[in-house]
Amino acid sequence: MEIINCHRLKIFWSLAAAVFLFDQATKWLIVDVSGFALGAYPPHGGLEMVPGFFSLVYAVNYGAAWGMLQGFTFLLVGLAVLVLVLLAVFHRSLELHKPLHQVCFGLITGGILGNTLDRVFRGHVVDFLDFHLSFYRWPTFNLADSAIVAGTFLYIFLQFRHPSSRTGR
Repeated sequence: MEIINCHRLKIFWSLAAAVFLFDQATKWLIVDVSGFALGAYPPHGGLEMVPGFFSLVYAVNYGAAWGMLQGFTFLLVGLAVLVLVLLAVFHRSLELHKPLHQVCFGLITGGILGNTLDRVFRGHVVDFLDFHLSFYRWPTFNLADSAIVAGTFLYIFLQFRHPSSRTGR
């Protein structure tokens, strides 16, 4: 299977590994090194980095984005595996031979692997990036989430900017 060809897909594999390792390292720092109390937000816990806007905290999520599907860890792990398998099967259609597409799917894959490892070994995902305004607090998230979102939006952007030559556009 061509997806395992490290030389042709070095950007993909390098970025997926970097995202995964950086995600896991930051989660380790938050859980095991920071001393932050679980679920405590400034001023009662965590660390306010930019007053009134950004804090580092220690939070967990038993579901997916915005806490959806809480209690369905097995389903979320299964969906992650399915997405990774589909990525491998449809790598040609996804044009993984193109460097920017490798960036997109390297980000997505690294993020999926980071959050899936949390679900398998912790039973939840560790979140720690907390952005808020006086009128709204964005759900706390992590680097894996950021990589998945960035990779997805970049891929969508590329599809509108450079449609595949096979579509006839």
